[in-house]
Amino acid sequence: MILSANELTLGYRGQAVVSNVSFNVAAGDVIAVVGHNGSGKSTLVKTILGTLPLIGGALSWHGGKPSEIAFLGQRSEFDTRVPVRLRDIVEMGAWSRLGFAGRIDPAGRAAIEAAMQRTSTAAIADTPLHMLSAGQLQRALFARTIVQDAPVILLDEPFTAIDQSTEADLLALIDEWSGEGRAVIMVLHDLSAVLHHCHAALLLGRGTARFGPLTTTLTPATLVDLGYLTPSQAAWQERMFSQNVDSLSGGADV
Repeated sequence: MILSANELTLGYRGQAVVSNVSFNVAAGDVIAVVGHNGSGKSTLVKTILGTLPLIGGALSWHGGKPSEIAFLGQRSEFDTRVPVRLRDIVEMGAWSRLGFAGRIDPAGRAAIEAAMQRTSTAAIADTPLHMLSAGQLQRALFARTIVQDAPVILLDEPFTAIDQSTEADLLALIDEWSGEGRAVIMVLHDLSAVLHHCHAALLLGRGTARFGPLTTTLTPATLVDLGYLTPSQAAWQERMFSQNVDSLSGGADV
């Protein structure tokens, strides 16, 4: 076990947004955080990062909090007017490797080049930030995350406004992280991606939370109960859910 949460109450300035949040994260887990707008998803991410204090409950790091947690926030939080190149974005992930002279060591340089190759951004490494497409920028941010080489990775809506090909490539990378024993917690809206790439889900909504295997947490009835879907949307979701139960049983260990 890497991280466990027991009956968390999350919010701002003592005002609760969501309560009864309990979950566990082990090495290799890919945990989806799902919920309607305002349900507390980003609040949870900030609390895990330590930038927002708990109102109640206990958040426990087993073996001590990692010295570094890789975080990839929403792209809307990234200022594309900053005069840097794609390469510079990736290099930000190596800041922990800075030596005495404030330079990235050879191992860090090799990691940067390998990360750009892995995310298909090496050929556009010197492209200015403002000229990158949404997909190219997201690939660069994933490359930066690779370079950080952290045991815990937090992703806040990483696939917003990117094409399906880029999303598929980045989801494959997340699968690789899981295989390497890294724990991945990601806020997602695409339930299809959740069903095919995640091991468990934390569903937030209407001031409370449910956590567990996908087959019991993301049922149409539960998604309606916590305000993520309307009853009519749930009818369509139930058909998709049923089609994926067999693949879940034969794929991720749920």
